[in-house]
Amino acid sequence: QVQLVESGGGLVQAGGSLRLSCAASGIIFSIYAMGWYRQAPGNQRELVATITSGGRINLADSVKGRFTISSDNAKKMAYLQMNSLKPEDTAVYYCNAERRIGVKVVYWGQGNQVTVSS
Repeated sequence: QVQLVESGGGLVQAGGSLRLSCAASGIIFSIYAMGWYRQAPGNQRELVATITSGGRINLADSVKGRFTISSDNAKKMAYLQMNSLKPEDTAVYYCNAERRIGVKVVYWGQGNQVTVSS
């Protein structure tokens, strides 16, 4: 059974930092790309950052220079370090695992609320 369990969200003031963690189980981590997406009320879910098992990173323009994505293949963990947070970063953040070899399969975490106060 595949599980993506997120942790680390919460309330922070503008300019502060938070670190999200995602623990994956039930997947062969090396053939998946890990990612973070977010969805604010009334908006569509949008990509924040992705990282492949080989370390290739893709960041949304809105978070470049402020957010960093990383992963630990041995621990099957993905992380999103969020610095210089802005109120517009407020959203539910979802961990994502996308299979990159063979049939495309996508898994989602349960979501984790991040609220940035001004």
